[in-house]
Amino acid sequence: MPKIIKDGQVVDDSWVIINKDFSGDLPMAKVLLPMQYWLDNKDSLNLMCAGIWIDSDEDVDTIGLEANQFPLIAVNFPTFVDGRGFSIARLLKERYEFTGQLRAIGSAIRDQLFYLKRCGFDSFDLKEGIDLESAAASLNDFSVTYQTSADQPEPLFRRG
Repeated sequence: MPKIIKDGQVVDDSWVIINKDFSGDLPMAKVLLPMQYWLDNKDSLNLMCAGIWIDSDEDVDTIGLEANQFPLIAVNFPTFVDGRGFSIARLLKERYEFTGQLRAIGSAIRDQLFYLKRCGFDSFDLKEGIDLESAAASLNDFSVTYQTSADQPEPLFRRG
């Protein structure tokens, strides 16, 4: 079973990512569906066994307040230099008050994990070859933050 980082721990991943070009019957498993597939088929899907994944070039406002129907939303980072996924996470957490699991998938790298966590991500599906234990440890690379974020709404100067 594939491994991910969830809440700072390396754990088994029980979700299956469905590609954008998928056709046919969905597997009998927890599935992460492309956002467009969900939009096209949402009336016939069991949302308890389905999450969605959003590409960084897709508009999160398309799902908006429906986000909280999902137990899991993943945001795809096609390359590690594409920062739009950070903004998608902040919008999901702050504008739409998403409370489910928020996962980074694709090309996120170890050096970004602390900042991804600050934007609201709590799980990470990293590419093969990345040491997951070391990556999980990087979530605690810094102990003090100055700016506000999804994980700390108060700036440093206002904290006791």
